[in-house]
Amino acid sequence: MQWPTCPIEKQSSFIPPHCPWTECAEHLRQIGGYRCRRHGVYRTARGTVVPRFRCLSCDRTFSRQTFSVTYYRKRPELIRPIAAGLVAGSALRQLARSLQCAPTTVVRISALLGRHAVLFNARCARSLRGRVSEPFVMDHFETFEASQDYPFGVATVVGAESWYVYALDPAPHPRTGKPSRSKRSRRKMAHRRPPRRNEHGRYVGSVGRVLDSLGRFTAETEQLVIRTDGHPHYGKTIRSHRLGRRVEHRSTPGPRRELSRKGDRRRSAQRNQALFPVDLLHRLFRHSMAHHRRETIAFSRRINAAMERFALVATWRNFVKRMTERRRCNTSPAMLLGLTDQLWSWERVLARRIFFFREELPAPWGEIYRREWTTPLLGSNERHQLKRNF
Repeated sequence: MQWPTCPIEKQSSFIPPHCPWTECAEHLRQIGGYRCRRHGVYRTARGTVVPRFRCLSCDRTFSRQTFSVTYYRKRPELIRPIAAGLVAGSALRQLARSLQCAPTTVVRISALLGRHAVLFNARCARSLRGRVSEPFVMDHFETFEASQDYPFGVATVVGAESWYVYALDPAPHPRTGKPSRSKRSRRKMAHRRPPRRNEHGRYVGSVGRVLDSLGRFTAETEQLVIRTDGHPHYGKTIRSHRLGRRVEHRSTPGPRRELSRKGDRRRSAQRNQALFPVDLLHRLFRHSMAHHRRETIAFSRRINAAMERFALVATWRNFVKRMTERRRCNTSPAMLLGLTDQLWSWERVLARRIFFFREELPAPWGEIYRREWTTPLLGSNERHQLKRNF
């Protein structure tokens, strides 16, 4: 995958690869040949000299800073520490106290990092199209938004050999279990989710969207091997999907609840061995994300913010983190797949800005990027509508 080794701000001989204005015909250019000319420079408050350019197609001007992740940021020095802190188990207010900034600044930068991670994962998926031959391991990570009355699962697909995170997909569903009388009255008073988010099915729609994404990673002539547990919706959805004939579904159900107390260790060991890569990722979610711990006051308020953070952690897991830290290992999942030849730092992950209209996002990540998945319990659900830094 072609990606700069140092940030755009440190490149003295920077050449724009395309026009940053979405209305220009050269904005979607994927190969070389873009024509522009120098248009002077300007000096920032920190004394940095930034070159400017003029597009020869639309005659608009822009600068090198337009292609930077820190574009339109008043505190650009906070982006990398916040990215490292979010995957290290720090909550938003903890980061604000340690970095001596306002909590709202951390919230905005966290949303910026999530949007960048969404587009970065889409860029990696385009580079892996038709190249993957390893089995996939899939399971849903259960959490909630705003309240325990609003649970949702996140379909996580991990490579069985590389441990690479291939896909993430939300699956909002009603709360399970038998509620008490007080909880039933509270649910009647609570706002229901909009029907738009449930019209494609809960787990059924999530698994279907995941299969659509996985079909692009493998060649059309190869078999698609997926390992899951004994969830009833997995087998039904795979058999009825348009790619069902290509999929080899290997289900390894765990012990039933009435047998688990008696010690059905054999079935439990088989299930844990088959789904170890995805279980390890779920443990990393619980350990490295402050709002998904078992006992926390920093739980997610919005499903959009939670999915943006999941995308950020997936980027960290694939490129920055080692596969294991218990022994000497300088290999990341992205290195095993040939996307890179070395471990990355946050400086390289945030080396350049990715433009929304130049990437192909699978459903429903386009809506998540725009923050169109609302949380009805909250009074305000702000959309992402920035014109310059969309």
